[in-house]
Amino acid sequence: MKIGILGATGAVGRQMLECIEERNIDAEEIRLFASERSKGKTMKYKGEDLVIDVADAENLKGLDYVLGAVSNAMSKYYRPLIKEAGAVYIDNSSAFRLEEDVPLVVPEINGEDALKHNGLIANPNCSTIITYMALAPINKLAKITHINAVTYQAVSGAGIPGFQELNSQIKAIENGEEVQHKVFPAQIAFNCIAEIGSYNENGYTTEEMKMQNEGRRIMHNPDLLVTCTCVRVPVYRSHSIAVTFKMEKPVSPEDAAAAVASFKGDVLVTDHVPTPIETSNQDLVYVGRIRRALTADNALTLWCCGDQIRKGAAANAVSIMEYVESHKL
Repeated sequence: MKIGILGATGAVGRQMLECIEERNIDAEEIRLFASERSKGKTMKYKGEDLVIDVADAENLKGLDYVLGAVSNAMSKYYRPLIKEAGAVYIDNSSAFRLEEDVPLVVPEINGEDALKHNGLIANPNCSTIITYMALAPINKLAKITHINAVTYQAVSGAGIPGFQELNSQIKAIENGEEVQHKVFPAQIAFNCIAEIGSYNENGYTTEEMKMQNEGRRIMHNPDLLVTCTCVRVPVYRSHSIAVTFKMEKPVSPEDAAAAVASFKGDVLVTDHVPTPIETSNQDLVYVGRIRRALTADNALTLWCCGDQIRKGAAANAVSIMEYVESHKL
């Protein structure tokens, strides 16, 4: 199996390479692609140096899979080149997530959708993945019809510049210097910003609408209704989500907890409240505080946390690749 990684020098691209190494995936060859300024530099893989190149039609040839960790615009540019090369493109951008003929996949939830690909599979939004990992096992007990979610999203969602801005602001505050912001719309250090993405006409941001639009596809529920508020918080890697959801019939907190506990990729936490720190640098979604909602019948509330760079992006993409490869005829 020959694998390429687009955007290999970014936070998600680096994590993709680490996940491939951690899982000891049988890769005959790995090609790393980034911008012109990174060409010729190297990244470590199993103790060896892999040289970074710029992707083009020629050096994409012969690849079986390409994992994308680039912008929407770059993803759209490379899509025809990857298709021409005959590789399966697993894209982490939002460029193709809502296209009907492009599977949008979380392997534990709807892995079989990935097998219907036409050379392109989309990786969902990070908060969407983490939220529906927590909800999917409960949805099997009773169909979820309405969701009200508030996300608490780490700065890693903005890539390496997000880390840098948080760190620089903390240092500036400690030194009594002026705090500047470029990556986020306001100071993120010691602050919360309820504004991620650009605004739609309905007053919700593009990031907030992903919870509904992508959730409908992942859960095979086109009528699912979601109200979401996305908040950026001064946390490094893991996203947290508070979710209240209504179902077609009652489900007890105990039954919901049992379903979560038995679901691959989830960890039910009962002895404390899951936190983003403890869920960082691993691929499981921690779920806790499952309880009855007080505002609606047939409704529950829960809290979940998961690593944005790993399960919310890189690890999910690598898992999609593994799923497709393992189901080849």
